[in-house]
Amino acid sequence: MTTHFLALLLGTLLDRIVGDPDWLWRRFPHPVVWIGQAIGWMDRRFNREDLSFAARRRNGIVAMLVLLAGAVVAGLVLHALFTRLGVAGTVLEAVVVGILLAQKSMAEHVRRVVEALSSGGLAAGRSAVSMIVGRDPDQLDEAGVCRAAIESLAENASDGIVAPWLFYLVFGLPGLLAYKVLNTADSMIGHMSERHRAFGRAAARLDDLANLVPARLNAFAFAALAPTLPGSRGFAYAWAIARRDAGLHRSPNAGWPEAAAAAALGLAFGGPRRYGALVVDAPLLHGEGRLEATPADIVRSITLLRRLSNLLIAVALLLFLLSLAS
Repeated sequence: MTTHFLALLLGTLLDRIVGDPDWLWRRFPHPVVWIGQAIGWMDRRFNREDLSFAARRRNGIVAMLVLLAGAVVAGLVLHALFTRLGVAGTVLEAVVVGILLAQKSMAEHVRRVVEALSSGGLAAGRSAVSMIVGRDPDQLDEAGVCRAAIESLAENASDGIVAPWLFYLVFGLPGLLAYKVLNTADSMIGHMSERHRAFGRAAARLDDLANLVPARLNAFAFAALAPTLPGSRGFAYAWAIARRDAGLHRSPNAGWPEAAAAAALGLAFGGPRRYGALVVDAPLLHGEGRLEATPADIVRSITLLRRLSNLLIAVALLLFLLSLAS
C-alpha cells in the first residue's frame, strides 16, 4: 500500500502545482477526450431514433456496463505494467492520477472570469463564464457572472477533485478510470433531453450513486475549511447550512458542496437562471447570504478550492507516512 499512497500523494501534488498545461493537450488528446469519443460512438450506434424507448434504455445500460468494464480492464493493465517498472512505474501512475484530477485547471478557468471582468468589462466576463457554465450568460449582470463562476466551482469540486481522488484511494487505477468514464458519460448523455431520456438514464443514475459519498465528504471539507476564510461563521455554521439546504438542489449530490461553499463564503447560491429558452428558478442555498457576488468573492472561492486540494495532499501524506510506519 505504500506505493499506492505515494502515487496518490505525488498525483495530487502534480495536479496542485502543474495541472493540465495547454501546450501539452494541444499536441496530444487528453484521456477524457478518448473517453468522450468512446461514449459518442456508443451514443451514435445504439441510441438511434428508429429504436423504441425500451430498446434505447436497455442499450444505455449495456453501453455503460461495457464502458465501465473497459475502464476497469484498462486500469488493471496499466497498474500491472506500472508495478513491473518499480519506482518509475509509481511515478507514471502518479502522472495518470494528476492528469485525471482537475483542481488547477478548474481554478484557472474560474480565475479567467476575474481577469476578463477586469480587462474587458461585463461583455468579456460573460464570454469567459460561458466556458464553464451551461446557463445563458447574456442576461447576467456582473454580480450574476461572479456568482455563476463561483457556483460552477463549488458544484464541480466534487466530481472534478474529491470523487476521482477518493475512487483512486479506495479502488486504485481501475476505480479512477471507471469514475472518469461514468462522470464523462453523465455530462454527455445523462440529461433529460428527448434524445437522451432513455439512453442516458443508466449513466445519470450510476453517476448519482457514485457521487453520493464524495459530495458529502466535499461538503464536510468545505465546512472544515470555512474558518480559514476571513469573515466566515465557522465550521458548525457551514455544516449546518449544508445539511439544511442540500436537499433543495435539483441534484441529489451537488447541493451538498454548493450549500457548504455558499455558507463558507457568505453568499447565496441559486435563484433564476436561463438555459436557452428555458428559465429555471432554483431555490436559494444559504438564502441568508449575499446575492451580489463580486470578483473578490471569486478569488476567495479559488482560495477555498486550493485549500481543499491542500487538505487532500495532507491526507495523502499522512496515509503514506502511516504506511511507512506500519
